[in-house]
Amino acid sequence: MKHFTLTVAMRGLTATLVLCAVLVAAPPRAFATHEAAQKDYLSSLEADKIRDAETINEKVKLFLTYAEDRLKKFQYELEHPALSLHEETLNGLINGYESCMDDAADLIQLGIDKQQNVRAGIDLMSTKSKEFLETLHKIQIDAKELEIYKDNLDDAIDGTTDAMNEAERAKKKVAAPPVRRKN
Repeated sequence: MKHFTLTVAMRGLTATLVLCAVLVAAPPRAFATHEAAQKDYLSSLEADKIRDAETINEKVKLFLTYAEDRLKKFQYELEHPALSLHEETLNGLINGYESCMDDAADLIQLGIDKQQNVRAGIDLMSTKSKEFLETLHKIQIDAKELEIYKDNLDDAIDGTTDAMNEAERAKKKVAAPPVRRKN
C-alpha cells in the first residue's frame, strides 16, 4: 500500500513538472486571446468599439475616424515636438494611420465579397481618402523633419491612394441602392 501511494504521488509530481515545462516553453501570446484580437495600433477602447459595431459600414466609419485622429495627432506632433521619443511618436502615428486605412479598405472588400450593403462605407472612404491625401501631400510639401518619417509617409500616401482608387472602383461594382416608388 505504501508503494502504491508513492507511485501515485510520483505520477502527480511528474504531471505537474510536465505542465510547468509546457507553460514555460509556450510563447506568452498563446494564452493572450484578448490581446491577440486587439490590433497593436488601437487602444483597448477603440478595439472594443470596433468589435461592438454591428455593421461593416459602422466599422469602416470607426477606422476612418481613428485614421483621421492619428493624422491630426501627427500634424500636432510636427508643430509641437515632444522632448523625448519624437521620432518614434511620428512614425507610430503615421503607421497607425496607414493601418487604420488598410483595415477600412479590407472591410469594404469583405463586405463586397459577402454581398453586403457597404455603399455608405465606400462613399465615406472615397470622401475621406481624398481629404487625407491632400493633408499627406501638404505634409510632404512642407517637409518639416521629413527625413525622420519619409519612408512611412510615402507608404501612407501610396496606401491612401490605393484605398481611394479601390473605393472608386467599388462604387461602380456595387449596385445602386433601390429607389422607392410612390404609388
